[in-house]
Formats: sequence, C-alpha cells, structure tokens
Amino acid sequence: MSFTTRSKVRFAHVDAAGIVFYPRYFEMLNGAVEDWFAEGLGVDFAELHLTRGLGVPTVSLDSRFAAPSRLGDELDITIEVKSVGRSSCAVAYTVACGDEVRMTAQGVLVCMILAEGRSAPWPDDVRDGLAKT
Repeated sequence: MSFTTRSKVRFAHVDAAGIVFYPRYFEMLNGAVEDWFAEGLGVDFAELHLTRGLGVPTVSLDSRFAAPSRLGDELDITIEVKSVGRSSCAVAYTVACGDEVRMTAQGVLVCMILAEGRSAPWPDDVRDGLAKT
C-alpha cells in the first residue's frame, strides 16, 4: 500500500532556469508527509504537535533527481512505508509528473517528544496507520 498526494510546481519553487530548485523538493516531501498523516493516518500535524506534543522529524534522506520539473507541473508524490520500528519509520518517496519520474528518495522519520527532544514509541493509532501504508 502507499499514499499519494498532488503538489503543483509554483513560482516560488523554481529557479532562474525555470526548473524546481532542488531544496524545494524537500519542502514538497515534507508537505506530502503532512498530508499523509492528516489524510492517510487520520492524525494531522496540529493534533500531533499541539495536542500530543509529538513531532515527526526526518533524520535521514537520500535523494536522486531523474528529470527536471517546471513551473505549472502537477507532481504526484507517493509515500511507501518500507519498515516500522519502535520509534522510526523508513519510507520511500516517488515524485512523478504523469508517467515520468522526476525524483526518488528514501528517508527515515522518527517520532519525537517535542518538549524533551528525544524519540518516543509511535502511538498505537499512528503505528496502525503506518503498518497499512
């Protein structure tokens, strides 16, 4: 199973050459994670951060850029869970425009207690959702 969300390439995403400036992809991936938690796992970041006091920082990210994306492109960002640990989750990202893959990445997210700055076990409801993605 996987989760897919769509992101439009905006003017703020592109550089003077008219293509996505590579750090902007990382912002898009983070936005996709936020969409995934809200729409796919049923726990939005407002609840997670403000009510539960938990965060989900990326602690590892390895990326490959296959083709440029341009202003106005509609990008589908797919997240697939590769493994779930006590407090971590390995994911694979695919960013595509139509049938053309533009970027791939592998990352690790960690459940963190914000006030303490340390990892914590995934809450049961989040863990259940991760296992289904």
